[in-house]
Formats: sequence, C-alpha cells, structure tokens
Amino acid sequence: MHEAETHILTAPAGVMSSQRAQDERHLERVVSQIDMDKGSPGTLRVAAFVAAICGGLYGYDTGIISGALLSMTDEFGLNHRMQEVVTAAILAGAVLGALATSWLSEKVGRKRTVLVVAALFAVGAVACALVPSVPLLVAGRLLLGVAVGASTQVVPMYISELAPPAKRGNLVTMFNVAIGVGILAANIVGFGLHDVWSWRPMVAIAAIPAAIVFFAMLFMPGSPRWVAENRGLAPAAEILSQVRDTRHEVRAELRQIQAIARDTRPEETGWRGIGQPWVRPALIAALGVAFFTQCGGLEMMIYYAPTFLADAGFGRSSGLLASLGVAGVYAVVTLLGCLYVDRIGRRRLMLVMIPGSVISMIGLGTMFAIGAHGGVGGWLTIFFLLAFMLFNSGGIQVCGWLLGSEMFPLAMRGPATALHAAMLWGSNLIVTGTALSLVHAVGLGTTMWIYAGINFLSFLFVLFYVPETAGASLEDIEGALRKGNFQPESGRTAIAAA
Repeated sequence: MHEAETHILTAPAGVMSSQRAQDERHLERVVSQIDMDKGSPGTLRVAAFVAAICGGLYGYDTGIISGALLSMTDEFGLNHRMQEVVTAAILAGAVLGALATSWLSEKVGRKRTVLVVAALFAVGAVACALVPSVPLLVAGRLLLGVAVGASTQVVPMYISELAPPAKRGNLVTMFNVAIGVGILAANIVGFGLHDVWSWRPMVAIAAIPAAIVFFAMLFMPGSPRWVAENRGLAPAAEILSQVRDTRHEVRAELRQIQAIARDTRPEETGWRGIGQPWVRPALIAALGVAFFTQCGGLEMMIYYAPTFLADAGFGRSSGLLASLGVAGVYAVVTLLGCLYVDRIGRRRLMLVMIPGSVISMIGLGTMFAIGAHGGVGGWLTIFFLLAFMLFNSGGIQVCGWLLGSEMFPLAMRGPATALHAAMLWGSNLIVTGTALSLVHAVGLGTTMWIYAGINFLSFLFVLFYVPETAGASLEDIEGALRKGNFQPESGRTAIAAA
C-alpha cells in the first residue's frame, strides 16, 4: 500500500483540517485516474449470481437430508436419536465453519475465502457420498457443514460490500433465494429419484456446482471495502469503477470509507470491537433476528416434514410430496421477498409476515393434536404447513442473513458476521438436534404450539429492537451507531441522515 494511502486509512479522529484537505486532494487524484469505461454493467449481476450458487449449495446440502434420511435409515438402521445426529452434524460443522472463516476473510479477503469455501463444498460432497459407516457419515457431513457455515459468513458480506446501497437488499437476498432453489432441487431429487438413486449420488452431485463456483470466482472482483482497508484507495477505486455507474458514486463511496477508517480506533477493530458499547444495538438486533430465524421452526420443517407427516399417519410418498411443496413455497416466496425487501423495508416486512407464522403454527399444531391425516383434516394439515412456510420464509427468513451482512461496522465486520452466522447455525443445531426428541416427549401438536410461541416472541423482538436499514449505505448505518441513532423507531431517512 502506498504511504499516502496508509495514512488515509489510519489517520486519528483528531486530525487537523489541513490534513483532511490534503486527504481530500489525494482522493480526488485517485478518482480522476480511474477509467469508468472499463466497468462492465453485468459485473454485479455475475458476482451476485456466482456467489448465490453458494446459497444453492447450502440449500441443497442441508435440504437433501429430507429425502435421503429415509434411505440412510434403511441402510444403517438409524434410530430417532441417530437420525438427529446425522442430520445435525452438518449444522455443528456450520458453526465451526462460520467462526473459523472470520479470520480467513479478514486475512486473505472475501473473494479468496469464497474460493476456499467452494473447494470445501466439492471435497465435502464427495467425501460424504463415499463413507461406509455411520461414524464416517457423521464426519463427512461435519466437513460439509464447515463449507456451509463458511459460505454463510463470507458470501452475504462479500455481496453487501460490493453492492450499491439501493440494490444491496436485492442482491444479498439472492443468497436466500438460492438457498430456496437448492432446497427445492434437493426435494425434487429426493422425491423424483428416491426409487432410482440411493442417497450417495444425491449427495455427490453437489460437487459439480461447487466446481463452477470455484472457477467463476477467479474472474470476480474483490470487496472494495476490504481492498481499501488493506491495500489502499487506488485499487479500491478500480474495483468500484467496475460496479458503479458514475465517478460521483465512486467518489462519494470512497469518501465515506475514508471517513469511517479515520474515525476508527485500534480498540474498535476485530473481536475487540464487538464489545464496544456503541456497537451493542446492532449486535442485539442482528443476533436476535438470527436466533429467531432458525428457532421459529422453518428449518425443522425442511428437514423433518416427511418424518412428521409419516408419524401423523401420512404415507411415505405423501410425506415426500408435501416436503416438495414446502421447498417450492420456500423458493417462490424468498424470490418475492428478494424483489421487494428494498422497497418494503426489512423491519416492516418482518412485522407484517410474522403474525401469519404464529397463526399457521397454531393451526398446524391443532391438526396434529387431533390426529387429522385424511379427508378435510389432511388437507388442512398441509394447508397450515404451507401457510407457515409462506409467512416465515417471506418475512424473517428474507431478512435474517441480510441484517447480519449490513449492520456491523467495517473494522469488525469479519468477526461480527462470523458471530452472526454462528448464531444462525447454533440455533439451527439446537432445533434440529432436539426436534424429534421434543416430539417424542410432548407430541407433534404441542411441539408446534411451542414454536408458535417462539414466533410470537420474534414479533415482539423486531418491534422493540430492530430499526429499519433499507436505503442506507453501510457507512450510514455505522454513523447511526456511533451517534446513538440506531433505534427501532428510526426510519431509513433517520439512519441515512445520522
């Protein structure tokens, strides 16, 4: 990094106005030297598409267990406890992957970390498909989980740092859409090929898109914010010239990055920065939504819907078909959420959709409690199941990954997003690792009512702790945190003006 650029990124908060003027002149020289004609209007779309394939891999590798678990149980003679262990192993690996990737994404950058994640996806899929025993099956899914967790830490962060504020919600939530597509693909394979394929080729096929991600990411730009922090403003400006339309946009964004870096003190960087009092509102909001995203019951439905319906008296084919419907609703609704989350807003979308999740889960619990699995009762059971998927996946699921990618300050964004991803996967692990045992202990109906209560608590949490971030730049959000304006009642205008 050039000496002048190093000074720009490390200057103390009390720097003299003359020095600020010198920094501004340097920024103007950097911006004047970039060639805006070299930018490709499709760079952002391609980067989002390639990174979203990682979301598809996450969805497929976690969702395939829904159709494969029945075959695994037949081959290895798994009881309900071992079914939980095999299913939850990928989630335990995801927690480890999310935390471990924090260091890597800060050390070598977001782009290179995505390359490592793609390689892990390919190796994990092949290894998992070749295992001869239950312990090695658990180990293989643990390795695959490391890739899944790592992708959820680095991919949304990479896209959020590359995208302009007006498109950030749309582009980041493409990751969610890809998760839905991956889950849908897994259920199509599980339902359509369960009599043709064993579970092994179902798992192994995920290595193909992982290889595509690896080679495509070789040609993608790095994160301009990571590059600015580690290599200087000039290379960051070159990247921004590829993904912004005007020199004015590049200048304004670099100026914000420069100002935030100048105000950042050493104790606010890395893991130390997460403990700063002014960061706490973002930490509470993002981690709380992450917890409720997973503990609301959606992942449980994705993994265990055929098992639950079989326990309720539905046939095996009916259970797999219902699981396919669950995945289809998830994919379609997350796509709609992706298209409208910037227009509607994160907070408003969650507050509108969560009550539907509560009502649907109460209805589903009632159907299970009375043993309705035929005739009108059977149709009502499926209706409430799909209605829950609609409201949950169209609301809090759309925002869960997005908020963690945009709420945290740059100096601590790597560790903070790792903690956020670990919260998502840790919560998922708790739910998945206890769901069947909870059903065995209290019954299907009561289990659904418990999750209805959790969804109600998520509504209260969003109402009192989560502000609106739509339309604000990452630097606007950090500025609101520093000034104490990061409040639930703050609209997007208030955040942007902070």
